Amino acid sequence: MGTVAEERKARPGRRWRRWLWGLPCALLAFSVVQVAVLRFVDPPFSSVMALRQAEAWGQGDWRFRIRHQWCGLERMADSVPISLVAAEDQRFPLHNGFDLQAIEQALDHNARGKRLRGGSTISQQVAKNLFLWQGRSWLRKGLEAWYTVLIEALWPKRRILEMYANVAEFGDGIYGVQAAAQAFWNKDAARLSADESARLAAVLPSPRRYSATAPGPFVRRRADWIQRQARQLGGPGYALGGQ
Repeated sequence: MGTVAEERKARPGRRWRRWLWGLPCALLAFSVVQVAVLRFVDPPFSSVMALRQAEAWGQGDWRFRIRHQWCGLERMADSVPISLVAAEDQRFPLHNGFDLQAIEQALDHNARGKRLRGGSTISQQVAKNLFLWQGRSWLRKGLEAWYTVLIEALWPKRRILEMYANVAEFGDGIYGVQAAAQAFWNKDAARLSADESARLAAVLPSPRRYSATAPGPFVRRRADWIQRQARQLGGPGYALGGQ
C-alpha cells in the first residue's frame, strides 16, 4: 500500500487523465445536443455568417451588415429546392451524407489536370456553413464529417435542404433564398420563377464573384443547365425524395 503522500502526488495525474477523457466526451455530447435541437429550432444565424460579420468589422467596415431572413421550405417556390439539388447534389435524396460516386468523379476530374472540382454534398455544406468555418484543414474536414453524420442521423432530408436554402450565401453578405429574393428582385422567395431560382443556384460556386441579377455567360449557361437537369430529375418532387 502506498503512503498518503504518494497518493496525493498521484492525484494530479489522475485529474489530468480525467480531463483528457472528459473534455472530448463533453464536446461530442454538446455537438449531438446542438444538432438535435436545430432539427426543431430555426437558427437566427450560422457560424459562417458570424465570422463574415466579424471579418468586415475587423477590416473597419462598420456599415457592413449580414442580410438574412429565415424562410421555411413551404414558403419557397417549388423551383428553389430542386434547383439547389440539381446544381449542387443530384443524388441528395439517395445518399446518407457522403456521395462516394461524386467523390470518385471529382478525384478523377482533378487528376486529369482540369479545373478543381469538389465532391461535397448538401449535407456536408450545411455542416460546414452552419457549425464551422471556411478554409481547408484536416481538423475542419474531420469536424465536417462528424457533423454530417449527426445531421443525416437526426434530421430528415427535408430539414437538411431547408437549412441549406437558408444558410447558403447568394451574394456578398446575403444568406438564404428569402434575403436573396428581397435583395435582388424585391419579392418573397415564394414568388421566385424557375429561371430566378436557377440563377440563384448557379452563383453558388462563388457568390461574391457571380451575380444572379446581372448574369454573365457562365451563370447564364449554368442556369440553363440547372433547369434542364431539374426537369430530367423529375421536377420539384425529386428534391425531397417523396417527403
